[in-house]
Amino acid sequence: MADDELEAIRRQHMAELQSKHGDPSNDQQGQQEAKQRETEMRNSMLAQVLDQSARARLSNLALVKPEKAKAVENYLIQMARMGQLGGKISETGLIDILEKVSQQTEKRQLSSSTDER
Repeated sequence: MADDELEAIRRQHMAELQSKHGDPSNDQQGQQEAKQRETEMRNSMLAQVLDQSARARLSNLALVKPEKAKAVENYLIQMARMGQLGGKISETGLIDILEKVSQQTEKRQLSSSTDER
């Protein structure tokens, strides 16, 4: 093997060891990259299942109620992964989903508030 190849293997091995054994700067950068990849994957899936007007509505909702938008996104991604979506969802379809998610969160809030009593 050439010296260049050995050096490249050493650097790669050293990087692997640092990531496994907690080089803090590398770990934080890795976490940021993983978070960015997850965000890109979510956006890609949502682009596949929502039409333009539905995406716009979801974006507007995310500005006002980020928790609710995240819940709807999770619901849509879960439905897409299970193959339960028959095509792109329109804005009216998204409104129906928003109502379902709102009802579910209200039920959870009611049950948790009665548990506290």
